[in-house]
Amino acid sequence: MLNAVPSESTQEDSESKKIPFQSVSEDIWDKKYRLKSKKGDFIDKDINGTYARVAEALANVEEPKNRKLWHKEFLWALQNGAIPAGRITSNAGALDHKPATSTINCTVSGVIEDSMTDILDKVHEAGLTLKAGCGIGYEYSTLRPKGAFVAGAGAYTSGPLSFMDIYDRMCFTVSSAGGRRGAQMATFDIAHPDVTDFIKAKREDGRLRQFNLSCLITKDFMEAVKLDSDWKLAFPVTEKEVKEDMLDLTDPKKIVWKNWPVKGKYLTETEGANAGKVACRVYKIIKARRVWDIIMSSTYDYAEPGFILIDRVNEMNNNWFCEDIRTTNPCGEQPLPPYGACLLGSINLTKFVNHPFTDKASFDWDKYKKVISTFTRMLDNVVEINGLPLEKQRTEIARKRRHGMGYLGLGSSLSMMQMVYGDDESIKFTEEVTKVLAQIGWEIGIELAKEKGVAPIMDEEFKVNAEMLAKRPEMKKDGHKIGDKVKGKVLLGRYSRYMQQFPKKLQDQIAESGIRFTHHSSIAPTGTISLSLANNASNGIEPSFAHHYSRNVIREGKKSKEKVDVFSFELLAYRHLINQKAMPFSEKEDEKLPNYFIDSSTIKAKAHVDIQAASQKWIDSSISKTINVPTDYDYEDFKNIYLYAYEKGLKGCTTFRFNPEAFQGVLVTDKDLEETSYQFTLDDGAKVEVKGNEEIEYDGETHSAANLYDALKEGYYGKF
Repeated sequence: MLNAVPSESTQEDSESKKIPFQSVSEDIWDKKYRLKSKKGDFIDKDINGTYARVAEALANVEEPKNRKLWHKEFLWALQNGAIPAGRITSNAGALDHKPATSTINCTVSGVIEDSMTDILDKVHEAGLTLKAGCGIGYEYSTLRPKGAFVAGAGAYTSGPLSFMDIYDRMCFTVSSAGGRRGAQMATFDIAHPDVTDFIKAKREDGRLRQFNLSCLITKDFMEAVKLDSDWKLAFPVTEKEVKEDMLDLTDPKKIVWKNWPVKGKYLTETEGANAGKVACRVYKIIKARRVWDIIMSSTYDYAEPGFILIDRVNEMNNNWFCEDIRTTNPCGEQPLPPYGACLLGSINLTKFVNHPFTDKASFDWDKYKKVISTFTRMLDNVVEINGLPLEKQRTEIARKRRHGMGYLGLGSSLSMMQMVYGDDESIKFTEEVTKVLAQIGWEIGIELAKEKGVAPIMDEEFKVNAEMLAKRPEMKKDGHKIGDKVKGKVLLGRYSRYMQQFPKKLQDQIAESGIRFTHHSSIAPTGTISLSLANNASNGIEPSFAHHYSRNVIREGKKSKEKVDVFSFELLAYRHLINQKAMPFSEKEDEKLPNYFIDSSTIKAKAHVDIQAASQKWIDSSISKTINVPTDYDYEDFKNIYLYAYEKGLKGCTTFRFNPEAFQGVLVTDKDLEETSYQFTLDDGAKVEVKGNEEIEYDGETHSAANLYDALKEGYYGKF
């Protein structure tokens, strides 16, 4: 049996225990995660009550004789930095009060096939998924381009984006469980004929606002950009279309051969170099740099689309032998197969910093390892209480038992240890803290497999084919040939590019005995759990956005977002432990902060990428990260961020530049608001201009000018 981790106490024992919670953190916990009865009575009496509820729900998965023991250990972990994701914290142990909710944050739709029936079937499935509180991702480049002929209807299609509008309105209408709106990701192949329409979609006020958008970027495309080569935009054709349109399959200007997620519908090559690929009609040839420039200008102005390096995602996927990943969860940290689902959890790194802001500052590695060990078991137990609404989702998560453990508070912890985010010392620490999380997780996964059994996919047999040997030439050297049957545990343990980074002993253990789960790590954005349960420690892998700033939050019943003032955790800690007068940007000597108190506005873009690359090496899924750049950031330098991210081997890249002409972000600085003017037209035609941080009385409520402007322009005023 796997032994319980010994804990010295059931209370927090780090310096961070001493830092009082700011009111906004307690308020968000109360609104988002505190369990209440239908009448509004408190089930969770305090934050520790929330922890106790979650610990009990996860301990109840254990054998009855061990539940009391694991409840104690799980509670200790929660009090010492383990923070399950929002769906677990909100819904675990809440079955009597919220029976139709899930503990799973991340899901992906089944493949949306190019038919009206399947498009609407997937809308129905998505509605059920969102209603259960899960976010969901879709790929829409499986739908034929605008203007293509639909034989069954005798008409021309309106294209993928028109169908995305249906999903967008559905998501806006379906109120997600736990008091939050639904979250969606839409991905789109960079070679689809409608890709430029997808890239520019959010330039239209109010359109597709329930989506995050990301392009599926391939290595071929990036190399074409670098060489300024032509880029072919194409979509699959059926055997019937090839005959009717007399297409020459040997003409590379008319036909390209591609891997495609929909099997059996389109003309497919059965032998040779293109075996398994489908024939795609070339609709347009455009310079790759032209597509690149459209992406960059849209991202510069509108912060979308994001950038998913899909070849890298699939190359490093532990389930490389049975999955072709085409989309992710809404924030991008979980690339998932059709009907894939994953649960999340983060460890608050600030809990392990001893003697913060002093020359004696250190990181408690032993305690960190203990929390990882216990938290791995906790997250694995969530699979048994997943509450997913669709049978295919439940089957998928049970078969592979994915979870995504990450951390939050990296930026805060670096400041507390007097390191500067992005310098050599911080990059070294980031890699080590991530490597330890991964290494301990896999070791515990092997122990759990011995105690409870392996993930079912470990014992499944997979037939070796030509594509498999092409991806992993070393299999041929090891004696595997086409037609052989190889178990999942061998294909993962020995031939996963990610697992090959670890010691051979660990690889051999997995290959011989299997493991409890196929995936263990990802780094989520952790927005509200950082703000609430971590007292506004920095989000995920990020630096603190600012040390004193405004956050726009949705309030039930309020007609626009509400602006609330918040402090970073490290500033709260510094004021509490070192200097209670300290404030950012103060010119007074007795109020100044040390130079290592930097935030996202002062960190160079390259430093963001370097930190992400150091972490990504040991994260088996992916990382949600946003590179914040100033409004006046040079456009050419901006484009170089994405090229650098590609060269560093990242799986994705997202940026944000404050651009009030387009929209506001969730996080804004008072300086940006004060320097931005918003113009309103009154009923009598008169115009009034106010600064973004000024308050306006409108429709019986008080709003910040910026939030009111956004709500009216985007069309969500009064609809929360």
